Amino acid sequence: MPRRTIASAIDSRVRTAARQRCGYCLAPQHLVMARLEIEHIIPLARGGSDDESNLWLACPICNGHKSDKVEAVDPETGVSTALFNPRMLRWSGHFRWKEDGIRIVGTTAIGRATVAALHLNDDSDALVVRGYWVLAGWQPPSE
Repeated sequence: MPRRTIASAIDSRVRTAARQRCGYCLAPQHLVMARLEIEHIIPLARGGSDDESNLWLACPICNGHKSDKVEAVDPETGVSTALFNPRMLRWSGHFRWKEDGIRIVGTTAIGRATVAALHLNDDSDALVVRGYWVLAGWQPPSE
């Protein structure tokens, strides 16, 4: 399905509100080789809209894994829960960085389900890149 066009003014406001970084893994635009994507928090396939309140930034890896998901199973409790909403929730309220600064730990059911569903620690290329960012002093990012 072709990507929908988001008005440039809305695109600009979403990028500014998201501080030019992925709402899930916090990868900043200036360090990501691909352009961060405007993603639908509630996917269009699930009844979401193009309204600005339903849009945020995601890196291509996170957005690809999120796809049309709105919930996932918390691996600790086995209970289905909503995915993290980067527009409405504070990242540090649901996640933290492991001591190595490379892996993301979910600290709540929402965080754990999101880490699992978006494979935040499973992409070996992303982990290698985050490792280089740690060596350069750019990772982990502050909220």
